[in-house]
Amino acid sequence: MGGGEMKYVQEAFDTNWIAPLGPNVDAFEKELCSAVGAKHVAALSSGTAAIHLSLILLGVRPGDYVIGSSFTFSATVNPIAYLGATPVLVDSEPGTWNMDPVLLEKAIVGLKSEGLRSEGQVRQPADEGRGRLPKAIIVAHLYGMPARMKEIMEVADKYGIPVVEDAAEALGSEYMGRRVGCNSRFGILSFNGNKIITTSGGGALISDDEAMIDRARYLATQARDPAPHYQHSTIGYNYRMSNVVAGVGRGQLEVLDRHISRHREINAWYRELLKDVPGVTFQSEPSPDFYSNYWLTCIVIDPEKAGTDREKLRLTMEAEMIESRPLWKPMHMQPVFATCPAFVNGTSEALFTDGLCLPSGSNITSDDRKRIAEVIRRGFGV
Repeated sequence: MGGGEMKYVQEAFDTNWIAPLGPNVDAFEKELCSAVGAKHVAALSSGTAAIHLSLILLGVRPGDYVIGSSFTFSATVNPIAYLGATPVLVDSEPGTWNMDPVLLEKAIVGLKSEGLRSEGQVRQPADEGRGRLPKAIIVAHLYGMPARMKEIMEVADKYGIPVVEDAAEALGSEYMGRRVGCNSRFGILSFNGNKIITTSGGGALISDDEAMIDRARYLATQARDPAPHYQHSTIGYNYRMSNVVAGVGRGQLEVLDRHISRHREINAWYRELLKDVPGVTFQSEPSPDFYSNYWLTCIVIDPEKAGTDREKLRLTMEAEMIESRPLWKPMHMQPVFATCPAFVNGTSEALFTDGLCLPSGSNITSDDRKRIAEVIRRGFGV
């Protein structure tokens, strides 16, 4: 917490605005617009809700195909299944670890063609899916690292497919001078408890399309029609953010830039700590076009060069009560998505096998650093 949150929370209590919506929600939406450079924002109950609504707004229906990043958390892909559509999973490129634009086009061409044969495809869609373009593309900005949006948007625009940016992990990250989430039709933000700023639970849908955001707010508030009685002409959802939670978010936005600086500082510290350890590489910004908030600092360990592997290091840290985690298990390897079409190149599988997320919280102290450094050095035998 940054210290200013209680001012806004107390304001909600003092004015008796406890239920969903209220002055804090309105203000939080406006302040988010300024923070990310979006024209319109709908504050919601979660990032997952934001993805779900974005797909509804794009007209995704049962039987449709939606392309999604394979190397991500399941919340990126789950809303596709909520709507009865089929996820089409696309692997990563090694520079950013995010969706591979070349493989993306192969997936689109594969879905569109009759033969459905393309290099890297491991599973075939059902026959009835042939000859149809996907209704949307969901691109995750993994661990805060922006995806190659210029190339991805060129492919998407070529085939007329709208793009949704899952920036749940990347609030404050930038691509070509613009904050992520603002490079496509919709952007998704998350304020879950583990994100770079938090409302304890919450999210947002961002867009430059005012009509779409107005529609999102309507659907997120049980789709209540403008009438003196309760009337509903379409299915709605209970997805709006509460006024109390939005107060926390307003206080957190005041320290967003400080948190980003802190995470980038921690990332630089790990790089210095491990600079002489053979076989260790970091997820890194490929060029000045990319600016990551480094929500998590992630490394890949080459066992032959490092003399240890990801799991041994993880267990060494766990024995000292220091939590670390493997990188995301790709969605095309998840049992729940085992039958989905997948266009893969081996990148995400290799990252999952050898990659590790290191402790990266903005509240890590100098004493924590000393303890982490000692355990990591011991794990690498240096």
